[in-house]
Amino acid sequence: MWTEQDNELRATFKFKNFTQAFAFMTEVAFVAEAQQHHPNWSNVYNTVSFRLNTHDAGNTVTEKDRKLAAAIDEIAVRH
Repeated sequence: MWTEQDNELRATFKFKNFTQAFAFMTEVAFVAEAQQHHPNWSNVYNTVSFRLNTHDAGNTVTEKDRKLAAAIDEIAVRH
């Protein structure tokens, strides 16, 4: 579930283990590169956290962030 706070979209995803979390991150990386919109994210073991905003728009939430968030959600369902 994404929340909007402090000019960022934020979400955290938990997986069964590190391998699943890393597979998820790998798939997200390909989508982010294709969209030319790269997330601020972190990973600790089975947990991946995101903070999305658009630097070119003054570090605010834009449609680019919402599009990437939707793609991340679709990927998460598969993992």
